[in-house]
Amino acid sequence: MVRAISARRRFLLSCVAGAALLHAGGAAAQANYPTRPIRLIVPFAAGGSTDLSARLVAEFAGRELGQSIVVENKGGAGGSLGMGEVARATPDGYTIGMATVSTHGSNPAVYPKLSYDPIKDFAPITNVAAIPSVFAVHPSVPAKTMQEFIALAKANPGKYSFASPGAGSLGHANIENFMMLAKIDLLHVPYKGAGLALNDAVAGQVNAITDNLSSTLPHVKGGRLRALAVLGATRSPQLPDVPTYAELGFKDMGEGGWFGIVAPAGTPAPIVAKLNQAIHQAMKNPEFKRKMEESGGTLVPTTPEEFKAQIQQAMARYARVAKAANIQLN
Repeated sequence: MVRAISARRRFLLSCVAGAALLHAGGAAAQANYPTRPIRLIVPFAAGGSTDLSARLVAEFAGRELGQSIVVENKGGAGGSLGMGEVARATPDGYTIGMATVSTHGSNPAVYPKLSYDPIKDFAPITNVAAIPSVFAVHPSVPAKTMQEFIALAKANPGKYSFASPGAGSLGHANIENFMMLAKIDLLHVPYKGAGLALNDAVAGQVNAITDNLSSTLPHVKGGRLRALAVLGATRSPQLPDVPTYAELGFKDMGEGGWFGIVAPAGTPAPIVAKLNQAIHQAMKNPEFKRKMEESGGTLVPTTPEEFKAQIQQAMARYARVAKAANIQLN
């Protein structure tokens, strides 16, 4: 009996010792993080605003961490394919993703079979930048202000068209929301991508478009489009005479797009904290700020908890829009 008890004791002690070693090893790995390059998945094609923001984070936060951050573009399904890959990645801090108001706001509302849960499958790290979008019309449209455009649309239901990057896209959802709030009826013309939509808006094939400020601004400055409203928390310094939707009385349009960093759910809190600190430090670099502002962005560093709240707000807003406008994609 004594021998049996001793053997059991030795077994239990060995288990405790093994667990302690595993814990110590895990703690050491977290303390030394990162020891190899980090993947930053961008769920859209290279060259857009999301990609630009990600590459700034990769360059400047990589310096702070003393390790390379490698950007990988994984586009498709409005950003859902890339975000699904982030959600399924090992939660060790070596795969992170660039979340947007599309991937974590409008997509959950319009894709009933989304491959990820925007809350349960991710550990928010920080928001990075707020990117306003612009509602613009072709110069042939006889409206100099948004009030005049609304009056035209009310007098001619269904006559005026708007371009979107595709059915169920963020641009589509935003204009559906605006139509409900302004009580107007516009003709939706979906395209296969923002570039094609913008090209036809500039050519006058469609009457209106909403797109990121960075993409729209050159055409507004060149007189090829007329900006009527900005979807952002404040007016854009690049378009100081163009009011925000909130100023026009449409506060329920929200405050525009954002780009932030998330990790897979289960990523250890010390690693999340280290990434948050490194990215915030990177955002203090004058060159980071200058490049972001040139693209029309405003830096919005947050805590993980604050970023989670922003994601939940976006989800709630677009869920209301999708239900009211009956936007559902397979």
